[in-house]
Amino acid sequence: MANEERDLTSDVLRGRISDELFDALYRTERVALVRLALLVTGSRAAAEDVVQESFLRLRSTSTELTDPPRYLRRIVLNEARQLLRRREVERRHLPVGLEVVLPPEFDEMWKLLGELPEKRRVALVLRYYEDLPYTEIARLMDCREATARSLVHRGLKNLRRRLNANPD
Repeated sequence: MANEERDLTSDVLRGRISDELFDALYRTERVALVRLALLVTGSRAAAEDVVQESFLRLRSTSTELTDPPRYLRRIVLNEARQLLRRREVERRHLPVGLEVVLPPEFDEMWKLLGELPEKRRVALVLRYYEDLPYTEIARLMDCREATARSLVHRGLKNLRRRLNANPD
């Protein structure tokens, strides 16, 4: 595996994405990327679409890559956030009285997580579901580490406040 990874990375550094590299990245990264997209978007179907689109974007890139998995994760986050922005625009234009019904497998935490502002939700998903350090969260979200810490802290504070407001 280490030799395969080194060979794949050297292919990327030379600026080409071979079929072997693409296949290996798909095999090793797809499941984790779908999970990340699912946690950000809240929809399995949307997560699959986001990851598929991300791999297509990777395939067409001419950028020289030094860390393909990180690059893919960044694409997935950008695609998922773009999807959330589109959903918000659509939601604002829904006729009054039209209610969106979530699937029953969503529990209260999913619902509360979905009500958070996008940046806080993404920061919490990266920290607690992806188990990433603050430095990596900051890198992925294009912000300072202190901002990433603040987003996680404020997101947790919002969740606690909403959980306490809805005692069942």
